[in-house]
Amino acid sequence: MSEGSISQEEIDALLSGVDMGGLTSGGTSSIVPEANIDVPTLQNFVSLTKDKFAEVIKNMTEKDTVVSSAEVEVSDRDVFMSRLPEELIAVMADYSTGLIGDHLFVMSNELATKLVGLINKEDNPALDDMGLSVLSEVISSMSGSEITELSKGGKLPGLVTNPPEAVSQPKAMVRMPQNKFALVTFQLKLDGQDYTLWEAIGGSVAEGMARALGGGAPAASAGGMGVSPAFTGGFAGGTAAGAAVSPMMMTGGGMQQPMMGMQQPMMGMQQPMMGMQQPMMGMQQPMMGMQQPMMQTPPNVQSLQFPNLMQPMTASEQGNIGLIMDVKMEMTVELGRTERTIKNILGMGEGTIIELDKLAGEPVDILVNHKPIAKGEVVVIDENFGVRVTEILPAIEHVASQM
Repeated sequence: MSEGSISQEEIDALLSGVDMGGLTSGGTSSIVPEANIDVPTLQNFVSLTKDKFAEVIKNMTEKDTVVSSAEVEVSDRDVFMSRLPEELIAVMADYSTGLIGDHLFVMSNELATKLVGLINKEDNPALDDMGLSVLSEVISSMSGSEITELSKGGKLPGLVTNPPEAVSQPKAMVRMPQNKFALVTFQLKLDGQDYTLWEAIGGSVAEGMARALGGGAPAASAGGMGVSPAFTGGFAGGTAAGAAVSPMMMTGGGMQQPMMGMQQPMMGMQQPMMGMQQPMMGMQQPMMGMQQPMMQTPPNVQSLQFPNLMQPMTASEQGNIGLIMDVKMEMTVELGRTERTIKNILGMGEGTIIELDKLAGEPVDILVNHKPIAKGEVVVIDENFGVRVTEILPAIEHVASQM
């Protein structure tokens, strides 16, 4: 960074959340290790899920949808940004349980507008808060189908993403995964038009997916010697020492002596572990001794007597009711209820007819503080609506409504 100014690359990095090292207050950067992404395994997986993505979009738009291809590759921020339009829609759906890491979908404004218009049945929809919530719902359903496939057979149980959040912004402000990540490019045809949808999966998440699906490269061992990282720390020089020894394993029999020498520290480490077992065995004696008083003292169990809840009110209690006679309570007359999906609610407009669960002429419910107390029929008083009480509900129904 030059004095008094920063470059465009540094500005883009700051906007996208990428650590540039020298731009941090401490002068150091948090390094995220490169993931080993198994592209063939992920390719087989998305080849199965692409049809489910098409089915999700078709059900929500009620239009023919076909995902013709889904290609997986290892990408980075610069390569991905070179393919994106200047203005776009990004939907963040980071994995939070089972796998933890970045996960987002990116689409052009044209595809976003098409989706919102078809779902809301609007000709010229706006990508406002309502439109962005529709896109979040689309991605939520798509992520759900992806999680279902990953969870089959107990491969990744309990897999969860954060609630998808759609934002409209320039591509330089999109928060992308650090270092290398898996990029899936979907080519889809919606209502006869061709569009592109991208899915970016953080490197650690992509690596975890591949392992759960039976792929992925084996975990890199310390120094390439198959020794656990905790053990390599015991050598002088730590991991570096293990790395220096690893070439000896690949040579002839004369170079195997360092390996024999390395076994002695491992055998020596077992002795403290064996010695630690003795205090543990000794601890069992107090525990066994504690069980005796517990077995000799049975619990004192007594029956519980409840008072009668239906006792008549006393004269003083009846007089106290007068103190609250002036308290106001909310009274509501409910004509009926119904349930609708978010899709139907977002599609409502002027002239939409909503069918309720009550029949014409059926008594309406009278509620006090949202609890039913009576039934009645709707009447007209002058120019106002009213309700004539036709039935007072029994007290037992009042109690049941409180439970």
